[in-house]
Amino acid sequence: MASSKKAPGTDLIKVFMADGHPNIKRVQWVSGLLSPRCCPALSNSLSLCVSFYPCRCCFCREDTDKDKALNSHTVMDTKAVFAALYSVCEENATFFSGGAKGTQGFAAVYHHFDFDPHIPANGYRSLVKVVRCCLLHIIHKGRYITVNRRSIFFRVAHNAGEMEAYCNALCQLRALLYLAQRMLHDNSHGNLFFQDESGLSESFVREYASMHKGCFYGRCLGFQFTPSIRPCLQTIAIGLVAFGENYRRHQSGIGVAASSFFTSGKYAIDPELRGAEFERITQNLDVHFWKAFWNITETEVLSSLASMTSTTVKVNRALSVPPTPFDLPLAANHKTSVTIAPPSAHIGSAPVQMRLISYDLREGQDSEALLSLSRSEGGALSLSLGLKTKRLPSSSCLLIHFHGGGFVAQTSKSHEPYLKSWSQDLSVPILSVDYSLAPEAPFPRALEECFYAYCWALRNHHLLGWTGEKVCLVGDSAGGNLCVTVSMRAAAFGVRMPDGIVAAYPATLLTAYASPSRLLTLMDPLLPLSVLSRCLSAYAGNEPQAEKQVEKASTLSIVRRDTALLLRDFRQGASNWIHSLLDSNKACAESTAAAEPAASDPVRKSISEAAFSSPHADLQFPRILQTPPTAIDLSSVAIPPPAGEEGSELEHPREFPLGFEPLRSEQLAEMRLHSSPVVKDPFCSPLLAPDNMLKGLPPVHIVACALDPMLDDSVMFAKRLRNIQQHVTLCVVDDLPHGFLSLSQLSRETREAATVCAERIRAVFTQDTPPEPRKHRKLERTDRGVSTSSGEPDALFVNPINEVEEGVGRGGKIVDGEDLVAVAAQNNTEAGGIGA
Repeated sequence: MASSKKAPGTDLIKVFMADGHPNIKRVQWVSGLLSPRCCPALSNSLSLCVSFYPCRCCFCREDTDKDKALNSHTVMDTKAVFAALYSVCEENATFFSGGAKGTQGFAAVYHHFDFDPHIPANGYRSLVKVVRCCLLHIIHKGRYITVNRRSIFFRVAHNAGEMEAYCNALCQLRALLYLAQRMLHDNSHGNLFFQDESGLSESFVREYASMHKGCFYGRCLGFQFTPSIRPCLQTIAIGLVAFGENYRRHQSGIGVAASSFFTSGKYAIDPELRGAEFERITQNLDVHFWKAFWNITETEVLSSLASMTSTTVKVNRALSVPPTPFDLPLAANHKTSVTIAPPSAHIGSAPVQMRLISYDLREGQDSEALLSLSRSEGGALSLSLGLKTKRLPSSSCLLIHFHGGGFVAQTSKSHEPYLKSWSQDLSVPILSVDYSLAPEAPFPRALEECFYAYCWALRNHHLLGWTGEKVCLVGDSAGGNLCVTVSMRAAAFGVRMPDGIVAAYPATLLTAYASPSRLLTLMDPLLPLSVLSRCLSAYAGNEPQAEKQVEKASTLSIVRRDTALLLRDFRQGASNWIHSLLDSNKACAESTAAAEPAASDPVRKSISEAAFSSPHADLQFPRILQTPPTAIDLSSVAIPPPAGEEGSELEHPREFPLGFEPLRSEQLAEMRLHSSPVVKDPFCSPLLAPDNMLKGLPPVHIVACALDPMLDDSVMFAKRLRNIQQHVTLCVVDDLPHGFLSLSQLSRETREAATVCAERIRAVFTQDTPPEPRKHRKLERTDRGVSTSSGEPDALFVNPINEVEEGVGRGGKIVDGEDLVAVAAQNNTEAGGIGA
């Protein structure tokens, strides 16, 4: 993608023109979104946006007679384009203006998919909210242009680029709304998942591979999230594309880091280039790249910085437990015991790695038996013992933590900041398990190690500063999955169950089933569909175990090589950066060849044997949710699949009707659905577990994100548990991304969301009802105009989406239904614009 400087307004004109003539199909794409009838403010914003451009076209009336004669053809073409634009708007106005097929149609039915009237959250609501959030950004940008276009500090190209990017994003979101309406037609009533890997699920994967996504990763990056988290997401995106450009070029982390640092500047100043490169990386690089990038937080520099800013604890000890079998008494009869065998799947017998964190030094945590299990991490002593350190009595509670990371990356070290804070706030020791990661150790290795660590903690509680009374399992994302499956395994073995489970944004369904919230993977900067599918495929054993091995070298030669690489990268990176700034008309440096992942190895035999060796292997997997007794009429909103054209012999039928196609990407990706029986194992996808396996679970507390692609996993799993009379609570935090626990130090909103999780843990230990989470001050909900059709009460943590109010004043607030968006606070200064 070129980064050359273009005349102001050129990109916007190209949206409507092709080779100097009207591009009617593109007009249909955009005009279906910009109806004056559905949103007059948005239409006025478009007119204001194009009216100020000083380009020599029909938008500027100061042409000389000679110029008018030369440009008459352009003027006529442009007028015809806008005439077609507004005529098509008349036809498509009902989509966003409250017609049967618009967002108001969703508002009439999406409460049927909520967990209950007090928790109004599901993928349909989230998708509508994102669409309206994009509309509000366009409205605000148009009004900003109106006020500031005559200022000498007004940046024409920047504002034209932002308006174009958000219009492109809105075009893609309209396509996602169409797919969501298809799901309403094809899904069973009340079910958020299309429970088949073919059909609509396959169509979504195929459409994702070809749809344009760069607009969501450039100027629009993270527009749907709370403003305080967007700078962090932009920094992550810049680091990702810079890391991806230098990936595979160097054999050491020093070379990659140095080169990435000096090449990141061009991605910071060119959002379009960043978006295109982000799209290329997410679609083409394999799971080993994501493992390397996500493990950057494990490096000594970043982990030291995180440690300095986090809570200081007395005990932070890495443990290595030898793989020896031991007996554990049964829960029903303490005189009878069961043997807990060490993990053995895939990589054989090996020690299980753990980390003990405790804010206070407690009895047994400095014992010789525990110190003998400690492993060195090459840093300072992890057990802080002063001359006057007071040893507190053992705690009555223990928190066992399983970290997230898509089953492929990170360890407990990356999650230390919020674990230390929880240890202080809850005054309990924490045992975090560093389970083996895929693709080298796929399912069920992680489950075996986590279950072994849980049983080891029950047997050796005296070493952990714990009396053995109450224990709670906590995990985020992949760790939330392991919390549930470890409890299911404990029930199968008959050993003591944990007192409760707290799962943050858990992955409960690892199949490729489509759902409305998973449509958000098209725009999510932390969880794109291509990355999610590679992680799940690796856990199922369908990804190559390792990259091509590099030749090992001595320590001295590595130091010499890294020093040379560092100096070379410094010269080359600085030169390229300065050159790109001075010569802005030159095309960007050629992209590295797309690193196509190697052909996936077939599923190893040991995977199938290990996955289905349980006594539940022959169970029939149930439908996720049965049809309720009272049928729901969705015919006014649901859309059947488009009928094929007569005489058409396409390999795949057209997914979108004519005039509603999304923008297509120039960088196509080859995405395949790996239909593996492993992902349907109940210990892999607990949402598919039969009722008799879920009935033995302890109380489950789920904390989900309203804008998380995995939201439907949480909602549907909570419904499953409620339907079988299991104790379950669901809390949905708003405007935060997947993985907010790892970002808990970066904003007040993420810290408050982490506190919500801590309160759920406290409720498990005290056996109390979890308190209602406190609302964010910047994200206070409005009780005005709450829809009465779904029967929601007034004070809700996540409220229904209502109509966009027309009273959008200059410097005021816009009510987008689910929250009050302080638009003036987000973009009232040009320097702080989105994607600047």
